[in-house]
Amino acid sequence: MVNPVVWDIGYLVSAALFIIGIKRLSSPKTAPAGNRLGAYGMLLAVIVTLARMQSEGKIEMELVVGGLVIGGLIGFTMAKRVEMTGMPELVALFNGFGGAASALVGLSEALKHIQAESAPTGGVELYAIWVAIGLSGLVGWVTLTGSLMAMFKLKGGFTIPLTKKWVRFPTWGPPWLNFVKGGLLLSGLALIGLTVDDPHNAQYVYALVAVSCLLGVLFVLPIGGADMPVVVSLLNSLSGIAAAFTGFVIGNNVLIIAGSMVGAAGLILTFIMCKAMNRTLPAVLFKSFGGSGDKEQLTRTKVGSDPEEVAMVCDGISKCVIIPGYGMAVSQAQHAVKEFADILEAQDVEVSYGIHPVAGRMPGHMNVLLAEANVPYEQLIEMDDINGELPETDVALVIGANDTVNPAARSGEGPLGGMPIIAADKARVVIIIKRSLSVGYAGVDNDLFYENKTMMLFGDGKKMMNELNSAMKEL
Repeated sequence: MVNPVVWDIGYLVSAALFIIGIKRLSSPKTAPAGNRLGAYGMLLAVIVTLARMQSEGKIEMELVVGGLVIGGLIGFTMAKRVEMTGMPELVALFNGFGGAASALVGLSEALKHIQAESAPTGGVELYAIWVAIGLSGLVGWVTLTGSLMAMFKLKGGFTIPLTKKWVRFPTWGPPWLNFVKGGLLLSGLALIGLTVDDPHNAQYVYALVAVSCLLGVLFVLPIGGADMPVVVSLLNSLSGIAAAFTGFVIGNNVLIIAGSMVGAAGLILTFIMCKAMNRTLPAVLFKSFGGSGDKEQLTRTKVGSDPEEVAMVCDGISKCVIIPGYGMAVSQAQHAVKEFADILEAQDVEVSYGIHPVAGRMPGHMNVLLAEANVPYEQLIEMDDINGELPETDVALVIGANDTVNPAARSGEGPLGGMPIIAADKARVVIIIKRSLSVGYAGVDNDLFYENKTMMLFGDGKKMMNELNSAMKEL
């Protein structure tokens, strides 16, 4: 029999790797190393857990190894094949898988205790077991169905097999829906209490699963596209909290530590995202902001420019700020943007990138895209810092962004009212690459499009960037 201290040391090293990894995730430059450290920590935790269970004779190693191989191949294939535009959907799906794993462990433990003749019949042990199991299931199932709903909304819907019919999930949130969600949450907590009074009744457990799954769907259904980065971050936090509860259920210290860290880090990031939008978390969850379908009708027009004209404006400038948005991700234009920056830098132009915290559809989406194109980390400037530089900027190139540069946010009214923006309108010349004048997620027309100093390049982001690069080289 192996000394239990060995397992505790392994878990301690694993937890240390988690802590150092999360710390290094705070900077784009060190984030890849931090991600690797977190992965190494999880690998060590899995190895230690399997070795411990094997030494105690609690598992059949063939089944575990088979599951690890199959799951590893599925995860590797999904991550390898996904496009950068699909990364938010993949992250949401992985959040759901984390919640599902915790929920299934909780369900397994619940059924085991229900069927066990020696199950505790009262006292602290009973409360501890069923409260932990119940909360693990409640949060886990909510995370699973909520993440699936978020994934489908980010993707725009899904195709029904056989019929090939495309189904979309509308942003639907009447005021009374909040009362329904509150009632479901209270029902879930009540069911956990009922399992304490009658710990051998499986119906309460299955009812908790059903209530939690429905709550997860209704939790995300009213939330529009403008708030999706916040939702993805919050669901990530919930997956960690579910894992921590599961750690209490099965008595695994590393799950408690890792789950608590993920839950706390995700919650902190969620509040950072809310602050970046000048909104509160309750407003995001209960007021159905953004993407509600109430979009302004366009009544103005703007004559587009051509790449040659824009290239002449960029010739001889001294400072350029590039402001990316989700449109850059959709068109896969990040490499063309990097080429444009290289052309300017060869002419001794100072180039930097203004990154809005909620640009894209998940936290850090623009950072990931630009890192893929080998953009130097030191050129990625956060919103608060880049805004101070924009009044002295010759050209602000906005590619695929809309709401994050919309001056209407300064009015304090409407869906964007009060949301901090990148002050692209302060630059001497603004170049916007966009397919059309259409409104963004918030459904608000953008006055920046119509200013005299704004030049519009209408078309696909990658195509227009390539044409602009060619025009720059011909000067």
